[in-house]
Amino acid sequence: MTLSATNTPQTTDTFTKPCQWSGLIETYRSYLPVTASTPVVTLLEGNTPLIPTPALSEAVGKGVKVLVKYDGLNPTGSFKDRGMTLAISKAKEAGAKAVICASTGNTSASAAAYATRGDMQAFVLIPDGYVALGKLAQALVYGAQVLAIEGNFDDCLRIVQELAANYPVTLVNSVNPYRLEGQKTGAFEIVDNLGNAPDWLCIPVGNAGNITAYWMGFCQYHQHGKCDRLPRMMGFQAAGASPLILGEPVAHPETIATAIRIGNPASWEKAVAVKDASQGQFNSVTDEEILAAYRLLASKEGIFCEPASAASVAGLLKVKDQVPTGATVVCVLTGNGLKDPDTAIQHCNNQLQRGIEPTTTAVAEVMGFSST
Repeated sequence: MTLSATNTPQTTDTFTKPCQWSGLIETYRSYLPVTASTPVVTLLEGNTPLIPTPALSEAVGKGVKVLVKYDGLNPTGSFKDRGMTLAISKAKEAGAKAVICASTGNTSASAAAYATRGDMQAFVLIPDGYVALGKLAQALVYGAQVLAIEGNFDDCLRIVQELAANYPVTLVNSVNPYRLEGQKTGAFEIVDNLGNAPDWLCIPVGNAGNITAYWMGFCQYHQHGKCDRLPRMMGFQAAGASPLILGEPVAHPETIATAIRIGNPASWEKAVAVKDASQGQFNSVTDEEILAAYRLLASKEGIFCEPASAASVAGLLKVKDQVPTGATVVCVLTGNGLKDPDTAIQHCNNQLQRGIEPTTTAVAEVMGFSST
């Protein structure tokens, strides 16, 4: 049989061409502290979407345009990958064989993945019973040695800092300056996408490294003429873990938003400096407000983020009367909803319907269709 011209298989070089996106370090190399000799450890992180949210924009009103920076689409499902690619690359450049971090979940997943990629051992300290299962599963499957201690995140961070100071292991929490250098690229991507900085940036605040990193990025792009303005930085903490609002550490932080359940942020002073320099604000949001925003994003926008991420949206809705008419607002969604499936199942509005007979008629009736 002779194949016609219309169904003859075509040969192309589609699969032999390099990917257009080559990861954060290569894309923003001139803005990062790397050299030609830095071994780049990457999972092609970054390039996450900036998604318009019409329902959220309508809820704010006044012609405000709201977009979300969905960093839950990074390789391990959170913004932590932005900083980890650089932290692990620099650790490898320095000859490190092992890295360590304290974590409420996302850092542990990212550190474990990138350490594995860089042929290093990862050690992770977590507060026992306070890490969402999706995140714990990631750290374990990536090969980290996970150590659960009877304490909170702040206890974990203190211990890993002491270990890194006294043993041959490199600390990759956000106190590592390379972490913030990598995370600032989120701001670069927003400006690259919008053509300018937004009027407001709303962001969850836990350990306070990310708000610091984003401001670094906006300022650096502004200095290089990539944008002609700087945003107001609006940071939001969970009410049960809001030391920046209270003005003092919280000894026993409690919130459903486990990723920001931190009582004594490592980047406290830097975050306050960002708030002041940008003429921004810190505010707290309750777990109820976080869950309402979490459900709104999923049910109205089709975007599934983890509860801590929804703090940025909950905060925006709480202070929406302060948003200037016609402003452009970006809310950072730091992690993927699949990180914490238990919360999704327990707090969604729709309930799983069970016990339905295996017939078309029975299913149609449950769906609300007439059997006639």
